[in-house]
Parts: sequence; C-alpha cells; structure tokens
Amino acid sequence: MTAPRTPDSRKVLGRLTLPERTFITDALRTETVGGVLLLLAAVAALIWANVPALSDSYESVSDFHFGPGALGLNLSVAHWAADGLLAIFFFVAGIELKRELVAGDLRDPKAAALPVVAALCGMAAPALVYTLTNGIGGGSLAGWAVPTATDIAFALAVLAVIGTSLPSALRAFLLTLAVVDDLFAILIIAVFFTADLNFAALGGAAAGLALFWLLLRKGVRGWYVYVPLALVVWGLMYNSGIHATIAGVAMGLMLRCHRHEGEEHSPGETIEHLVRPLSAGLAVPLFALFSAGVAVSGEALAEVFTQPETLGVVLGLVVGKMLGIFGGTWLTARFTKASLSDDLAWADVFAVATLAGIGFTVSLLIGELAFEGDAAMTDSVKAAVLTGSLIATAVAAVLLKVRNAKYRRLIEEEERDEDLSGVPDVYEQDDPAYHLRMAAIHERKAAEHRRLAQEKAAERDALAEVTGGASDQQDGPA
Repeated sequence: MTAPRTPDSRKVLGRLTLPERTFITDALRTETVGGVLLLLAAVAALIWANVPALSDSYESVSDFHFGPGALGLNLSVAHWAADGLLAIFFFVAGIELKRELVAGDLRDPKAAALPVVAALCGMAAPALVYTLTNGIGGGSLAGWAVPTATDIAFALAVLAVIGTSLPSALRAFLLTLAVVDDLFAILIIAVFFTADLNFAALGGAAAGLALFWLLLRKGVRGWYVYVPLALVVWGLMYNSGIHATIAGVAMGLMLRCHRHEGEEHSPGETIEHLVRPLSAGLAVPLFALFSAGVAVSGEALAEVFTQPETLGVVLGLVVGKMLGIFGGTWLTARFTKASLSDDLAWADVFAVATLAGIGFTVSLLIGELAFEGDAAMTDSVKAAVLTGSLIATAVAAVLLKVRNAKYRRLIEEEERDEDLSGVPDVYEQDDPAYHLRMAAIHERKAAEHRRLAQEKAAERDALAEVTGGASDQQDGPA
C-alpha cells in the first residue's frame, strides 16, 4: 500500500499554473520556428561545404575578412557570426535567465532545485565521460566542455519534426533546464576560455555596462541610445580577451523582468519579444551556416569513432547527457520530499534526458574555442558534435514515439474546455462558477435525453399499435 504523502510534499514535473503554461506555449512556438531554421541552415552548410563545385566558395566566404582593423575588429565572416551574432543569442538567453530568476521556476529555491541539479549533473556527466574516454585513449583533455551544452532550439525543432505532443510540464522542464544549462555554459566560456586579459578594454566594457544599467534604472528609453552603447560594450569586451558573447548575457541580465503596477509587459519581456526573431531567425541560423560546414566522408565519420577526442564528444552527448539529467532528476526526487507527477512515468523523463543530448550552437562554439589554432581537430570536433546530436535525435525520436500515445492523452486532458470558458477545465476545478456551468450543461443534456427518450417511446408505442392492428385484421374471418 502506498504511504500517504505529507502536506508539504511536491510533485516533480507536476501541472503548471495557467500563466506559466501560456508563457511556455508562446516561448515554445518561437523556439520551434527558430529551431527549424537552425536545422535548415545546418543542412545548407553541409551541402555547401561538401558539394565539390561549391566547397571552395564556402571556404572563401567563411574566411573573408572585413571590419575596422584599427579597433581590432577586422574579422572573418565566420568569426563575426560566432562572436558578433551569437552575442544576440546570448542576450536573449540572459533575459530568459533573468525572467526565470524573478518570475519563473528559479525564483523558488525548492522549485529551482530540480532543473539546477539536473542541469549540473547533465553538464558534469558529459565532461566526466569525455575525460575518461580521453584519459584511457591518450587524447587531449582540452575539449572536456564541448559535450556539456544542450541546444534547446534544435531539441524543440526535433520535437516539431517528429510531431510529439509533450505535456507542458515536460516542455517547461526542458526549457528551464536549457536556461540553467546556458548559464553554466556561459560561465565555462568566461572562466576557462579567456585569453590574456586587456585590463584597459575590460575596464571600458565594465564602465559601459555600468552606464547601460544606470540608463535602465533612470527609465531612459530609445533604441538609438542602447544599440550604439551595446555595440561599444561588445567591441570592448571582445578586445578585453573575454569572449564577446558575455557582453550580451550581462546586458540581458540587467533588464527588468518583473511587471510594475499597470504594466502589461515588463521591459525585459518587451525587448525579448522584439529581439528574439532577430536571434532565432537570423543570428543563430547564420552562425550554424558558417560553423556546421565540415567535410563529411566515410573516412571522416570513421575517425569520429576512432579518435579519443571526437569519441569523447559523441559519448558525452549521447550517454553523458542522458545519464546526467535523468540521474540528477531521480536523485532530486529520491532525496527530497518531491515525487514524480502521477501523470508521468520515469520513462518520460528518460526520453527528455535523451533529447537534451542534442548539442549544437554552444557545443560548436566551445569546440572552436577549445581547439583554437588546430583547424583539423576543430573540424573533427564539429563532425563529432553533429554525429552525437544526430544519434541523440534518433534515440530520442524512438523513445518519444513509444510514449506518444500517452502524451496525446495528457495534452487532450490539459486542453479540454467543456464549459467553453476559454480556460482549460483542469485549471477550474476549485472555481464554484465552473461547477455551476458544468451542472447547467449536464442539466441541458439530461433534458435533451429525456425529450429524446419520450419521442423514442412514443414512436415505439405507435409502431406497436400499427403492428397490433395489422395482426388483428389477419386473425379475423376470411
């Protein structure tokens, strides 16, 4: 017999509140569109780099340099995509993180424990798998951070392609997990992949960020103020030796993401709504276009599984991510008062943990930073990231398809609105007005069934009389 739960026990991945569910739905819609564009850009890059007639032009475009050399910004197209455009992506990630910290799951330490522990375990396990693989195989340990990142846009695009109806709680878990994952990936980039520091440029970037924060607090408005300032901060951050994308994160974290009285949307939500299409529709796909173009051949794919560095990346993404996230979630439920939602099974969590093994945007970026100066190894690591992500996609697709019937049933329950109030019924169970509306609906249905019953009874009696009359005539004298 199952022991009763204590009043303060919590459900792991339980049903979301309606406002949070609405936000998650809107965010997923945007992320999914961006993810599809990301998939298309990656495919285009592979075709462009591998068709013999086009491969030379891919290298020429990627290596084309432009920009003000006097400011230290005469960069290649690929470099601009990785350091410049990705700053927009990380700016949006910073806003998402800020929102989660002040208005989402991460504002409550108890609720935050699950995605934080799962994300930490989901980064530590791949790093450990990579380190063990290369320690045994005698490879370089420089790429330990490559398989630690999850590409949420790519993962959600896979969900859209395979048509799986994940319940909102699991989708929210995947999104929150990715936000925390992004935070730690940013910290890894800042701490472990920082070159020699230029303290003058770093001081200028810090001063620019302080001015950015002050203008926000003073309520100064106007893109013509913030966009030029952001470009200056980015340029100074790039020249400081710290990866320039950190500037984007810092500015995103400074935006206010809680609403004041009378506000329909906070400034952070408004700016995120404006910038997200630029990030998802332009910045990230262009980065993928100039980062995913690696030569693919039978020999190159074979080397992915024979070199310890590339094998470590593949195993880290496919095995490490899966075990880390699933294990972290299970440990949280095992050693806290939390328990898994009754609507879900651990197989559902396992499928999502496998899906998180899709590493792309940040993994490719870290791969370039980890093996900077070694073009051959950089390309091999990129091929390993693509291979690992493809394997994780295939495994997750199978697992999610197996669970698809249950997902459909859960999503139907979440969407049911029998009283036509515009709010799903599961969110109105404590509202007396809902039950009165349902009672009226059932009373109308009962009255309709009683009317139909009377009509059918009258029709049956009439038919019996007709049949009986005909029988009497047949029994009479000839």
